[in-house]
Amino acid sequence: MSATRFDAEARQGLTMVSPPLIYAVLMLAAPLLTILAYSFFRDGYLEVIREFTLDNYRAVWADPVFHKIMIRSLLVAVLVTLATVVLAFPVAYFLSFGLRPERKAMWIFLITIPFWTSYLIRVFLWKVILSEEGVINSVLDLLPLVQPAGDMLYNVQAIVVTLAHAYAPFAILPIYVALEKVDRSLLEAGRDLGESRLMTFWRVTLPLAMPGVVAATLIVFIPTIGDYVTPELIGGGKVPMIANMVQVNMLALDNKPMGSALAVTAMLIVAVVSVIFILLNRRFLRVRQ
Repeated sequence: MSATRFDAEARQGLTMVSPPLIYAVLMLAAPLLTILAYSFFRDGYLEVIREFTLDNYRAVWADPVFHKIMIRSLLVAVLVTLATVVLAFPVAYFLSFGLRPERKAMWIFLITIPFWTSYLIRVFLWKVILSEEGVINSVLDLLPLVQPAGDMLYNVQAIVVTLAHAYAPFAILPIYVALEKVDRSLLEAGRDLGESRLMTFWRVTLPLAMPGVVAATLIVFIPTIGDYVTPELIGGGKVPMIANMVQVNMLALDNKPMGSALAVTAMLIVAVVSVIFILLNRRFLRVRQ
């Protein structure tokens, strides 16, 4: 009787798990394994020769252009992550501690408004704002004794600003969730023991909110390195990142094995950086456990 019931529960569980498992295999694992397999093949004229080789990885690691673009991609991702998380924390703190509970849902709704338009349109919006004939220069031109800033596009700063705006909601929401889980009685206890509000924030609130900060950092850092649209449009192709290098090899040069090797190498570097970051912050992550 118990065995029959166990079999029924097992079938029910398998039925529930199968759809997301099939989806994950088809949409995530299969493309990733295909890219990994291509990275070990040779490139022929308009075809991929399925012979195992490590030449693609040797060429990638020996290429000074790859080194330069990878370092630039990491630098841009770090700057975007710093700007996004530092600016997102006060917003998340205001949502959690500065609003009455009945108003929080409306503010979170307002934060998600940028998602109503496509990412491409938001990038073009920043192109309009930062261009030589754009919004900022038009306003500066109206002010006395102030010179217009000129064309602010096609540089790293413009890419950082655009990406920081695009990924801001992804940083605000996890930090807000972490702040909402902070036990308010701990803050009252800290103040009752004579701590100032600043020291209570530094010793209690910030350590308890660090899991959200770590999550926000990874959520912003990882996709930023692989962003292709912003460097292409805002950077004008003058500040290429690793995703643009992959695109050139995959499409313009029709060298899919080399493009795959570049993509896999970049993924490994990002994974190593992310693991190091998590290990450096593991004591904060243990706080929530």
